[in-house]
Amino acid sequence: MSVFNRALAIDQQFLKYLDGAVLTAPPLHPRAKDARVVDNSRLTGAQLLDLAEAQMTCRHLDLIARELRSRDAGFYTIASSGHEGNAVLGALVRCTDPTFLHYRSGALMMQRSKQRPEIDPILDTLLSQAASADDPIAGGRHKVWGSKPLWVPPQTSTIASHLPKAVGAAIAIDRARKLNLSLAVPQDSIVMCTFGDASVNHSAAQGAFNSAAWASYQKLPVPALFVCEDNGIGISVHTPPGWIEYTFSQRYGWTYFFGDGLDLPDAYEAAAQAVEHCRATRTPTFLHLRTIRMTGHAGSDVETNYHSLEEIASVETRDPLLATARRIVESGLMTAADLKQRYEAIRTRVEELAEDVVLRPKLTTSAAVMAPLAPYSAEKVATEASRTASPRAGLKPLAEISGAKHMAVLINRGLHEMLEKYPHSLLFGEDVAKKGGVYNVTTGLFGRFGAARVFNTLLDETTILGLGLGAGHMGFLPIPEIQYLAYVHNAEDQLRSEACSLQYFSNDQFRNPCVIRMAGLAYQKGFGGHFHNDNSLAVLRDIPGLVIAVPTRGDDAVKILRTCMALAQVDGRVVVFLEPIALYMTKDLYADGDGLWQTEYPAQGQAITLGAGAVYNEAATDLTIATYGNGLYMSLRAARKLANEQGLKARVLDLRWLNPLNHDWVAEHAKATGKLLVVDECRRAGGLGEALIAGLTERAGNSVSSLLLAADDTYVPLGPAMTVVMPTEDSIHAAACQLAGGKQRKRDNISPRRA
Repeated sequence: MSVFNRALAIDQQFLKYLDGAVLTAPPLHPRAKDARVVDNSRLTGAQLLDLAEAQMTCRHLDLIARELRSRDAGFYTIASSGHEGNAVLGALVRCTDPTFLHYRSGALMMQRSKQRPEIDPILDTLLSQAASADDPIAGGRHKVWGSKPLWVPPQTSTIASHLPKAVGAAIAIDRARKLNLSLAVPQDSIVMCTFGDASVNHSAAQGAFNSAAWASYQKLPVPALFVCEDNGIGISVHTPPGWIEYTFSQRYGWTYFFGDGLDLPDAYEAAAQAVEHCRATRTPTFLHLRTIRMTGHAGSDVETNYHSLEEIASVETRDPLLATARRIVESGLMTAADLKQRYEAIRTRVEELAEDVVLRPKLTTSAAVMAPLAPYSAEKVATEASRTASPRAGLKPLAEISGAKHMAVLINRGLHEMLEKYPHSLLFGEDVAKKGGVYNVTTGLFGRFGAARVFNTLLDETTILGLGLGAGHMGFLPIPEIQYLAYVHNAEDQLRSEACSLQYFSNDQFRNPCVIRMAGLAYQKGFGGHFHNDNSLAVLRDIPGLVIAVPTRGDDAVKILRTCMALAQVDGRVVVFLEPIALYMTKDLYADGDGLWQTEYPAQGQAITLGAGAVYNEAATDLTIATYGNGLYMSLRAARKLANEQGLKARVLDLRWLNPLNHDWVAEHAKATGKLLVVDECRRAGGLGEALIAGLTERAGNSVSSLLLAADDTYVPLGPAMTVVMPTEDSIHAAACQLAGGKQRKRDNISPRRA
């Protein structure tokens, strides 16, 4: 045996103990199975044997994972060895308590599965390890701990990014009760999340801990059970001894429990107290569970690079499975021979199932892989978007809007409509309540719908998005606001690693629908610099499955918002609704007082389909301009100048939807004129202009001449310097003349009204 095969060494150490214990005389006074194993713990002998079964099963799954990997038949080797004490949580936390798990939660899952006898956790885990399309949770897309019947949303190799949504889910449970909304779980449910000691230092974890304490300090129910499985090391970096206890035992609003995960009676008692406390008090509860890590971080981790063989072997002597076996044998609950027989029987079943699993089908096509990523039920979404809002009892009717108004007013009215239409919707963020938002877009919502549905959050974008995702898990339709596009960069991982990956990794069994409002883009004259004039959409367009909508006019904003909410409601989609700040209050288009950028509130039932753009001056044949947001406003002004001064007629396309991009539609209009100017107020590198030009090339080849006018690859500067690096009306006009050849035509005005 190689000294580096520590998995085999641990297995042989366990068998050696059992073989030696066979020769030991049985205890004179064996404990009865219905009696407590020790006096200071409620764990009985029968429960100990049950937990031991889960621990042994988990161990064999760790062993087979490495064996399968060695022959390229399995694809995941992060083991739970040393963490098997978490099996107590699988017994004590209900399968209806939503649970977000650490990747070393094998024993917990084995034990939790016993609450649903129809589940075979061995088979399910092996299918996941082998990336089989038959895997009941991820369908072959990743090795995850997850189960719809067990209320365990799938997590990948996450480092604390699941904690903010766990807090959101915990808050949402009691919020639903307050609003008399039905829940998919019992009203006294708690939310459990598990994580490692190294992960507590991650900013997402710190944000979750802080937001839970912040809410609890204000007497808001937060029934969240935080479980830190402390093995003292993060890959190769040791956690300072005592750090976890010092950090979490003294926090205001928390209750701290410690359990020794290497000793099942102690772990069981501590976990039982923590679960009972959390469920009864509805307050944040921290369970510090001592564990060890065996077999390295993962199969690819050569632990001898940073630990001596003697240090590794010393840790292995504290094997929790070995401790459980000793207690069972020494208590007379089972003989060593019988325990060994059970251990080997589990090994045999795991190995036999593994041989079957490796022959199971894999995902073999792109379509199959991507099937759950971005579901879109077009007819159902259209029906839902056009459904009118029914008047709600107790809500004061809103006065009718008379005449044309600017976009901020219409978005505000649209939000009133959405909150009335969807009683399970919540709107929250910084300053959105009494103040009505930085730009007054949420004015009146707090007063009309109350603090339970419209509320301020603390200043942390990770928390805001986490609250939204957790509420979405619990059946709400959240509308979180990120105050400026620039601020989402602090929290982008919540969208990428958590929100948009959920349907993908759960084969669309779990959903966290969300419509995220962001005020953004540039052209705020003389205000804010790049933190308030952010032209970076690349971070959003890089997220698979994320819908990005950018309205430019007030009527469009309302009709697009209706579709965004329908996408979330019907298909569970995550949507960014990006509102151009510079156009919020814009009233005029060509001249002061013309009022051409104001619109009337669209009647209920009117909605804009996902991907549907708008065409202005569709009869134009000289040039096509494709743009969005502020680019549309400037392009229409430039198009009028082109017609008046050069006699060039340009049709102008408003994309409206930036993800997914409607490449076919753009190409159709580009081919109609033979020339395409793309105006992209976001940067050239990573902006969507490059994607539009590439899409045109694929669809039109060399039959269309094209030109990209985009912002320079820089941050947006303050004041007039902004116009030097951003597209302007003049630069759009110049680029159009360059592309169209500057031909002189009959003077003709371009209508601001769409074709």
